[in-house]
Amino acid sequence: MEVRPLALEGVLEILPRKFGDDRGFFSETYNAESFAEAGITLQFVQDNHSLSASKGVLRGLHYQLPPRAQDKLVHVVKGSILDVVVDIRESSPTFSKWTSLEVSAKKWNQILVPKGFAHGFVTLEENTEVVYKVTDYYSPEHDRSVRFDDPSIGIEWPFDASAIQLSDKDRKAPLLDGADIFP
Repeated sequence: MEVRPLALEGVLEILPRKFGDDRGFFSETYNAESFAEAGITLQFVQDNHSLSASKGVLRGLHYQLPPRAQDKLVHVVKGSILDVVVDIRESSPTFSKWTSLEVSAKKWNQILVPKGFAHGFVTLEENTEVVYKVTDYYSPEHDRSVRFDDPSIGIEWPFDASAIQLSDKDRKAPLLDGADIFP
């Protein structure tokens, strides 16, 4: 397993080893001991799986507030996404800054999103499947979101806003300056 830091502190790209032959492949996408050796000692409690039938489906920017905040380990098993992470820790020197990473079944990479960051992705291919682990259970009363197109953040999405497919929840998300965020 290889671990690469991204532009925001704590956000990591993880590249699990993949062993292939004429039958297919085998890969350990998560191993607590290997992660601990790399300094990642999170306890995941829930796995989530989403399918987006079309390219241009945007999910996010989502997060949960303390005490139910979640770290996320995101992996694509079919297709590809542009994964975007935004620092929403008000006291952070990188508050409102964002970074992105293409995560795909072809690259077989993952992204680790720490607590204190809003997270979202847009599908780059049809029938994209994303699986991710979280360190706390879903809690509707702590669930929050920020607008994907907030001009104060300035995310450069690969599609024009008119081509992006959103849920009602994401369409109605507040701008960052009106959202509940981390201190």
